Amino acid sequence: MRVCFQLQVLPELMDQYIERHRKVWPEMLEAINDAGRRNYSLFLRGDGLLIGYYETDDDQAAQAALDTDPRTAAWEAQMSQFFLSLDGRADQQAQRLTEVFNLEDQLASLPETKN
Repeated sequence: MRVCFQLQVLPELMDQYIERHRKVWPEMLEAINDAGRRNYSLFLRGDGLLIGYYETDDDQAAQAALDTDPRTAAWEAQMSQFFLSLDGRADQQAQRLTEVFNLEDQLASLPETKN
């Protein structure tokens, strides 16, 4: 399952947000990995628009694992200050985006051609 989400970083805090993500705490990286999220990336536009992407086998289970993992509480508490109109954990409050195209999926659905 591919998950894409959108958040808005406060423009005046973007430099700090970027700096915090240059070296995420090892325990937070492990918690994300242990929860089953992989191929996780964040993309930030100059006006603070943040787009996140990750893959997981079960997003509800990954969210629940992160919600109950004691390694995530301090990180999430610090990160919440960076977002506009956010109440709670960023990964739970983020607006989900609907996937409308995936190259690999469509290529895989093409009939095989013989040369």
